Amino acid sequence: MSGETEGDVVRLRKRDVVGLLGCLVVGGAVLVFAIGGTRWYSRHIAPVVYDVPGGSWTVGAGLGLLSLVGWAGLLADWFGDAVGTSGASRAADVVARVGCGAAAVAPIVFLVSGLQGRNCRSYEPGCAYISGTGPAVLVYVAVTGGLGWLFYRRRRAVLDERRARERDRLRKLRKKGKGKSRRAAAGR
Repeated sequence: MSGETEGDVVRLRKRDVVGLLGCLVVGGAVLVFAIGGTRWYSRHIAPVVYDVPGGSWTVGAGLGLLSLVGWAGLLADWFGDAVGTSGASRAADVVARVGCGAAAVAPIVFLVSGLQGRNCRSYEPGCAYISGTGPAVLVYVAVTGGLGWLFYRRRRAVLDERRARERDRLRKLRKKGKGKSRRAAAGR
């Protein structure tokens, strides 16, 4: 937060507090409506999609891939390198990260909304289990777990190979007498 600093005390301006509260209220409202809207949408769309032959399996696999791409975009620093210091580029970075976050979380909300609601009766339309949700959830977990593990192992192998090449390069430089630090070279 901005403000004048006197020692350890930070003075807040009214404008900063109003802006923060406005962001919290608007963000909370958007979050509530987004989750509620996704739940309503998925409870109406899921039965139609799951009834197609192989639909629940295909939906689970597709949502698993979408979730993996969203998490990869959210956790990777793809956008940080291309972003400049202008306001438009920072706004584009925020929009891209929010899109990746939505792609990572929305499939989970879609799948969970098909399960029976907690503390409500199964005969109520908003609480009933949607048939086909179970296989979709299983395929989602298998795809995200399996492919996520493979991507993790691949990335780990690439990093290990890079570290091994760097150790090899430093060892060769030390052999030639060029790999010493300045302090070690000055102490000789």
